Amino acid sequence: MGVFPSKNQMPVDGKTILLTGASEGMGRSAARQLAEKGANVIIVSRNVGRLEEALVEIKAAARNPQTQRFHYISADVSKPDYAAPLLAEAVAWNHGNPIDIVWCVAGKSTPDLWVEAPLSSTRDHMDLNFWGSAEMAHAILREWCAPTAPVVPEPKHLIFTASVLALFPVVGYGPYNPSKGALKALADTLVQEVEMYPQKVKVHIVYPGSIRSPGFERENQTKPEITKIIEDSDPVLSPDTVATKAISALEKGHFSITIGFIGDIFRWSALGGLPRNNWVIDTIMAWLCTFVWMFVLPDIFGKIRRYAKKNGHPINYRKVENVA
Repeated sequence: MGVFPSKNQMPVDGKTILLTGASEGMGRSAARQLAEKGANVIIVSRNVGRLEEALVEIKAAARNPQTQRFHYISADVSKPDYAAPLLAEAVAWNHGNPIDIVWCVAGKSTPDLWVEAPLSSTRDHMDLNFWGSAEMAHAILREWCAPTAPVVPEPKHLIFTASVLALFPVVGYGPYNPSKGALKALADTLVQEVEMYPQKVKVHIVYPGSIRSPGFERENQTKPEITKIIEDSDPVLSPDTVATKAISALEKGHFSITIGFIGDIFRWSALGGLPRNNWVIDTIMAWLCTFVWMFVLPDIFGKIRRYAKKNGHPINYRKVENVA
């Protein structure tokens, strides 16, 4: 939140980091890159086969292979009350020591029009994307901030993974957007709440855009055509690139982390009363983005209206896409 911070605000050498959703995509890349920086890593996902494959890759990247340790835990983070027993297992593996950093990456996106999709789809997204992270946050913060928890110089770090769509929702992500918007609201609240405790805890939230991953391939299978039209010029980044940029921003101490210029525009436009990464740049760009939206919003709404005029009632889209 300073003007020109320089010191590494999240050193990981010798620290123990737990990442959910780390068997593929951005989570797997982040786990490997943190291992390269000397961290002990615990990865969490449902699929044991993918976890085992990922762990081999993460171990091979270790900066200090003689001293670093690696572990996986199979768990379904969308299920109620999963977090406490998972953390108990992680702490036991860590010789009874608390976890230093928790990064919630697990999530999914099944695009659709909200009105046309069954409501159960929104509930499924909330269970994984919001409650999966919220339960972990509740459990780990109760450990880190307990009255008996030690007060140490270096802070613990809780990292959420949302989406740029939490900053500017796009049509076609109706079942998905509420879950990431709720996650943003939780992070925005917790970044204030942790200031009340004597223990040092830093909260961060990462807003990636499209990531070239197995999840992105699955996402495109249900994505409405109008969504593809709006996203046509958006960059699709590799998991390695997204993880690298996110870790770099975490090391700078940023709270709200976007990946790429489009994400930055969304973040500047949605700052409101949130902490600033850089008071000078963020203030100037938030003002400039007010004018950017004068051109961007009419373009987006124009595309939606032209598409609707050409294709009629949205119930017809599903029929066409199912035939295709």
